[in-house]
Amino acid sequence: MTPAGRHRVLAPLRVLGPVLGLGAVVLAFAILSPDHPITSADIRNITLQSSITGIGALGVAIVIVTGGIDLAVGSVVALSCVVTAIALKEGMSGSLAAGCAIAIGALAGSYTGLLTSALRLPAFIVTLGAMGFWRGVAKWVSGSTTVVPTTDGGLGALVRVRHGGPWWQLAPAAFGWLALAAVVALVLSRTVLGRRFVAVGSNAEAARRCGIPVGQTRALAYTICGLFIGIAGVVQFARLTVGDPTVASGEELRMIAAVVIGGGSLRGGRVSIAGAVAGVLLMSFLTNRSDVLGWPNYIQEIITGHIIIAAVIIDRFRSRAATLDGEEV
Repeated sequence: MTPAGRHRVLAPLRVLGPVLGLGAVVLAFAILSPDHPITSADIRNITLQSSITGIGALGVAIVIVTGGIDLAVGSVVALSCVVTAIALKEGMSGSLAAGCAIAIGALAGSYTGLLTSALRLPAFIVTLGAMGFWRGVAKWVSGSTTVVPTTDGGLGALVRVRHGGPWWQLAPAAFGWLALAAVVALVLSRTVLGRRFVAVGSNAEAARRCGIPVGQTRALAYTICGLFIGIAGVVQFARLTVGDPTVASGEELRMIAAVVIGGGSLRGGRVSIAGAVAGVLLMSFLTNRSDVLGWPNYIQEIITGHIIIAAVIIDRFRSRAATLDGEEV
């Protein structure tokens, strides 16, 4: 088979692979634990638990497709959560508090974009430093303690689940996450901006020669990522109803792993939003089943750690296959 023919055959499998993987895991647990079937409450909880990681993964996907990486997103989730709580404690409305949190997330993303694009610093090093920086800011503004507002400003409704109804009656945060995923998928595949993101990640030099401002495009990707992380921070507050500067530790690895498992390449130029959604659901499903079966927390950490390792291995094999097929990676 020619490289072009092989690419036509493998391309759909790369998209469907994460979905099939999720289905295989669901089937495996159904066989291993028939006494603990998945209930409608489990489905609602899984989608709700996925919302924070899922919303953040959408922003991370935009950064990754441009050839970047962001290790600071977990810390920014914590900062946005704390900012939401502080704003509510100061008497702001829920919508205004959420707006402040999202603005902080966008500011954090812009800061990373400025350092990586204008100063041309390595994204891995910049975001590794920013991870500690923003976590420190979260602890500073909260006084290294949990911020407890007198009201949730109505934000708790984002995660409120109606029990007793059909399984599709999900929490608003879950519906919002899936709706945002559809929007991001359309932007990346159907708009000029989305094609610019992909072009920069595929071959930055070729994109530059075509007149695409590579530095500005990557900086914009980080800013948009920050917006999504800010939204994730608001949902985090809605779940906790307090501002905890220590939350979302390690969340950045789950977001990145979901994108790579879903078909994204750490080298840039390729991402699948549907695959990323499947990757997030896969990890949340494993957490849910582990809780139902009473597995200790260290078992969950071992599984999650190997999922991240598997994501890197999968990305390596995809890159090799693409190189053999003569694709640009």
